[in-house]
Amino acid sequence: MSDFLNAFSDSSSGSNVSTSVKLMLLLTVASLAPSILILMTSFTRIVIVLSFVRTSLATQQMPPNQVIVGLALFLTFFVMAPTFNEVNKEALQPLFKEEISLDEAYDKASLPFKEFMSKHTRQSDLNLFLNYANEEQPKTVKDISLTTLVPAYTLSELKTAFQMGFMIFIPFLVIDMIVASVLMSMGMMMLPPVMISLPFKILLFVLVDGWYLVMKSLLESF
Repeated sequence: MSDFLNAFSDSSSGSNVSTSVKLMLLLTVASLAPSILILMTSFTRIVIVLSFVRTSLATQQMPPNQVIVGLALFLTFFVMAPTFNEVNKEALQPLFKEEISLDEAYDKASLPFKEFMSKHTRQSDLNLFLNYANEEQPKTVKDISLTTLVPAYTLSELKTAFQMGFMIFIPFLVIDMIVASVLMSMGMMMLPPVMISLPFKILLFVLVDGWYLVMKSLLESF
């Protein structure tokens, strides 16, 4: 620990300072990575929509949680690749080369995320947090603080994800209603309709190439 502190105090050793800054930055990003991933990227919308797909199919744990989260994670990296590349180019690389300070790197790194989140944030959701914090309407994206933009963006993402989930539920709900009506007309009221409708829902989902359509809708929504 003392060596770590001495590295910051020794201004004559540029390499030590550079290594220490990299280590501190790595530890900070690692500790905040889950929150950054969930609240400042497309992960929230993707994982909720995929969960809605599994729930509407009524397949219980199929696909498993690991598959849902893993697929959502890689789709997030795919969608956020331009943003991540810009952060690396404008902030991380200049910082590692000691061309800019840590504060400048933070400002440059936050701007691509602000631009991405602002595109998918409803004005009403942003106004909610701006009014609560007694902040003025920002003139540019750069003027919006992350403490205001992140919860507004998350709220918008939740609404969008639930809207997409509702549209996914409709065709499977129709199948459940048809099966329930047929069973009642046949006098089989004791037989659970979900058990009978499950194979038909899976068959419909496979025939229309459901996973492709869901992935296409998610990607086009960004």
